[in-house]
Amino acid sequence: MTQSLLEKFDVSEETIRRIVSDAVSGADDGELFLEYSEGEALVFDNGRLKTANFNTDQGFGLRAVAGEATGFAHASELSQAALLRASDAVSAVKAGYSGTLAAAPTGTNRRLYDDVNPIAAPGFAEKAKLLQEIDGWVRARDPRVRQVTASLAASWQQVEILRADGHFVRDIRPLVRMNVSVVVGEGDRQESGSYGMGGRKGFGEFVAEESWKHAADEALRQALVNLEAVPAPAGTFDIVLSSGWPGVMLHEAVGHGLEGDFNRKKTSAFSGLMGQQVAAKGVTVVDDGTIAERRGSLTIDDEGTPSARNVLIEDGRLVGYMQDRQNARLMGVAATGNGRREGYAHQPMPRMSNTFMTAGDKTPEEIIASVKKGVYAVSFGGGQVDITSGKFVFGCTEAYMIEDGKVTRPIKGAMLIGNGPDAMHRVSMIGNDMKLDTGIGMCGKAGQGVPVGVGQPHLRMDRMTVGGTQA
Repeated sequence: MTQSLLEKFDVSEETIRRIVSDAVSGADDGELFLEYSEGEALVFDNGRLKTANFNTDQGFGLRAVAGEATGFAHASELSQAALLRASDAVSAVKAGYSGTLAAAPTGTNRRLYDDVNPIAAPGFAEKAKLLQEIDGWVRARDPRVRQVTASLAASWQQVEILRADGHFVRDIRPLVRMNVSVVVGEGDRQESGSYGMGGRKGFGEFVAEESWKHAADEALRQALVNLEAVPAPAGTFDIVLSSGWPGVMLHEAVGHGLEGDFNRKKTSAFSGLMGQQVAAKGVTVVDDGTIAERRGSLTIDDEGTPSARNVLIEDGRLVGYMQDRQNARLMGVAATGNGRREGYAHQPMPRMSNTFMTAGDKTPEEIIASVKKGVYAVSFGGGQVDITSGKFVFGCTEAYMIEDGKVTRPIKGAMLIGNGPDAMHRVSMIGNDMKLDTGIGMCGKAGQGVPVGVGQPHLRMDRMTVGGTQA
């Protein structure tokens, strides 16, 4: 059994519990959040091991919540003195306030991942050798390869949450990721491709030969497709989105707008629309933090609430928001297990876990065949979204034209432009092939980054705006 972080303090657990109780009593909610983490990353770039680092971090965050106000303090020093200073700081939020401490989250015995520390195996030398193998494999596949970047990253996080009422929970969270990026070129032209995979488990399946060769081959394939791509047209087209990673558009354009804080403050394009039709019939969107070993899953969130499968949009109708404890209480609903924070130095807020659209009844072939002239978006890169208006812009990293129901030439520079709520009404066909991404998602919000998952089946969206380089 891993040592409790409470035992790392220079004072007894009884004293820690008393200080936390004094700091939070009289507030509506709050907790002591403790964290110890280890992280390792290796990057093999351009024929050499470019970076290799290992780091550890530990600390606590103490929070008291009074109405809409929050008192929060954190420190990397696990000592009575630091905890008392934090207690004095957060207690100020209770001045003149009289609240009743919210009930603790209901516990669960469910475990979604093992306690394994993925940093331990394979060892450093084996990891470095594997990355070199990947580099050599890709370069031997095609003489047009100009650069290969391969990386392995792992973390192991121990989290403990102590409430003023004595409720105590802990979670140990492994996380790994492998990524391969390739640059190919002919003459003055260069194009790139990438592929990544990961999850809350050890490296085992990802460093198996068939897995890393698949990742390397996919990165090379995408780069070579882009090398043959012609400039994307601009205009209004019917769009087909591939399954899996293109769900990142759903995550950004719709998911963030369904987080509780934006809706409580009425700054989301979905504010005030509960129970209304916000998407086409057949569109069901779910956020599910309970899928075993997935990148976005958590046994408990960072407030101690067990994660859940939350239906957000059902058959096109808005039925739920994602909630942390504070926003749930202020909106008069239950917390959904979506209170997440980057680490002990950050406050929790409503965040997504694994967000996806469920499957429909059309085959991918049927969907593509239905399009006279359009764009087939297989993979997305960066994007921008305005939560209040719902407007988004996404760049395609792999895309093709569809002509007379057939996928034809690859295109480059395609940008998908639209409005989240409007785009959801433009979904006219939903595939039967829903899948999640390969385990690479990272989400930023208010300066905090957390791992997430995305997913969807093939989709047809009618008359979407495409920004390109050809009129």
